[in-house]
Amino acid sequence: MSNDENRKNVEEQVIEHLPRIRSFIKGRVPNNEDAEDILQDVFYQFLKTMEGTHRPIELVSSWLYRVAKNTIINKNKKKKEAQIPTYWYDENGFLIEEYALFPKENDFNDPEQSYMWAMVWQELSEALSELPDEQRSVFEWTEFEGVPIKEISQATGISTNTLLSRKHYAVKYLRNRLKEIYDEAILNK
Repeated sequence: MSNDENRKNVEEQVIEHLPRIRSFIKGRVPNNEDAEDILQDVFYQFLKTMEGTHRPIELVSSWLYRVAKNTIINKNKKKKEAQIPTYWYDENGFLIEEYALFPKENDFNDPEQSYMWAMVWQELSEALSELPDEQRSVFEWTEFEGVPIKEISQATGISTNTLLSRKHYAVKYLRNRLKEIYDEAILNK
């Protein structure tokens, strides 16, 4: 099968199965935004599988339902594992100061402390490069550029809950990754 024929076949499969898979997911997920995220994940996996394999999926419908069911289960596990404490964020999606990762202005009064924070920023830069793109982007937009979560959501079409979740995971990773140097900076105040 040529690339054009394969692409047409995939498009036909998506058009045929999308409404039923959407209904299946929405019947099992209470939040419409989560349901749409799961639907997108399922069809992304479908496209990736169809493009990356020489063996076609024989029972597309069964495959899609199985992937949808597994994605719902995995998403529910992740939610149970790490509920995002909403009290960490203000109404614009910014971290409240007591949970912030960054130093306060008076932390730069002492040259030794300034050096320490320079090391923290160097490590932060390296740690940011290790994050997945979607987590790094939302973190940088909100923390470095001061863009509210609501504006990012409107511009990208990504739900605020998804953006807050990505930011939460970014902050969590950065805190763990930078804990030792951050503790040293705090203890040397």
